[in-house]
Amino acid sequence: MIVLVITFLLAHLLGDFVLQPASWVAHKNTYKVASKFLYIHVLVHALLLVVLLKFDTQYWVGILTICLGHYGIDILKIYTQKQEASPKAFIVDQLAHLVLIIGVAYAYYPTSDIWFLFKSEKWLLSITSLILVSQVGAIVIRVLMSSWKLEEDSANESLKNAGMYIGIVERLMIFGFVVFDQWAAIGWLIAAKSIFRFSDLSRAKDRKLTEYMIIGTLLSVAIAISVGLLHNYIGSLL
Repeated sequence: MIVLVITFLLAHLLGDFVLQPASWVAHKNTYKVASKFLYIHVLVHALLLVVLLKFDTQYWVGILTICLGHYGIDILKIYTQKQEASPKAFIVDQLAHLVLIIGVAYAYYPTSDIWFLFKSEKWLLSITSLILVSQVGAIVIRVLMSSWKLEEDSANESLKNAGMYIGIVERLMIFGFVVFDQWAAIGWLIAAKSIFRFSDLSRAKDRKLTEYMIIGTLLSVAIAISVGLLHNYIGSLL
């Protein structure tokens, strides 16, 4: 069951976070059920599932169920959310998708012995974990911190999306340190980041900036460590 869950989850992460541009999301929120990108989005999920499941016809009912369920969840989110990128709506939406994925996987393998099958397919777990740490982590942090806005810097004073890429690299490094049991290196990385950002914290209104940076860093570190620990635990079961 666990391999099927990871496969379903990988398709979901690719379809929702990697292969869905922000312009699609904005178009869906504006035109709702009439948006063409809503149906393209579901089609992308279907194609990902078919490819990742290696065109195995025994899963066609599960693929159809997940795609229809995904469509229904997206429709519900579009018509019920009051604020775009609301943390509450985002969390509920992703939990609903996760419940759907686990439910379909359990329908195929209701017993636990499947957990120990396909021992050579740990690459699925690794790819899923890397996507969680990088793209998904960046979106989760952005959504959770969307209620705070700092006006201290103009867009011209920093590189475009530099903060996002710094966070992704940071989480990937921490994830690698956890996987290879190099916990001390995490402390050195955080210390080095703090030194580099010291000049930023010395500016006016530094209390808000400091709090903002601490929250962002803690969220980033927590996501990377959590995914790393989960990766190691699930990997021990495969």
